[in-house]
Amino acid sequence: MDSNTHTAIKEMSPLILVADLTRAIEFYTTKLGFETGFLYEDFYAGLVKDGYSIHLKADPCTADEMKATRENQNPEIIFSVENIEHLYKDCENKMVPIIQPLRTMPYGREFYIADPDHNIFAFIE
Repeated sequence: MDSNTHTAIKEMSPLILVADLTRAIEFYTTKLGFETGFLYEDFYAGLVKDGYSIHLKADPCTADEMKATRENQNPEIIFSVENIEHLYKDCENKMVPIIQPLRTMPYGREFYIADPDHNIFAFIE
């Protein structure tokens, strides 16, 4: 491939839809340890942690949509982590909603959490 025409991807940031941006920022910063990288008006924000970022966009969804997402336990993001037991206990101590308790699977140990908008995240070691 010609290096003069190749565009390298430097970073990827998942976009997470949230009903209340202020509430979501509070959750991600106080419960999961992210920092606010930027805030655009009252509907968009970028958060960072350990060199990675997520973007939050205010976009209220219906109660039925939130319920279906939570019942199906379909994670929007899967994080690979180290020391999963410590992270799990930290989430428990901070009263983070745990959707799937810590378990051992053929591919590793995992647990799922939900944010205030019922977005589901998996942590796997």
